Amino acid sequence: MATTYEFPSDLLAGQEELHQVRAELSALLKRLPWSVEPMDGFSDDNGWRKVERPASPGWTEDEQAQVEKLRRREHELAVFVSTHRFWTDVPAAERMDARTCLKHAHEEQAEGQ
Repeated sequence: MATTYEFPSDLLAGQEELHQVRAELSALLKRLPWSVEPMDGFSDDNGWRKVERPASPGWTEDEQAQVEKLRRREHELAVFVSTHRFWTDVPAAERMDARTCLKHAHEEQAEGQ
């Protein structure tokens, strides 16, 4: 049976927000043009597969700021979660398993409701 961990509420909240920020950033990046700067479209079939991109109008200053804000918050949360004092109480051999359990803790909470 897998070990269960009693994660502190601030660590669980940080991990949950990290999931949310990463999902929001991913969705935003999928919506935005492929190039930050305006670029002409191109087609290249000289490589091992054909690559095509339409012309890109680039990102607006607001879009760039939004991406930067989300990336900065993602970094802050990743540092918070990975350096949380909780990890000092987990034996080194169990940390990878505990980290995996933390990443999926929100799924288990959703199933239990």
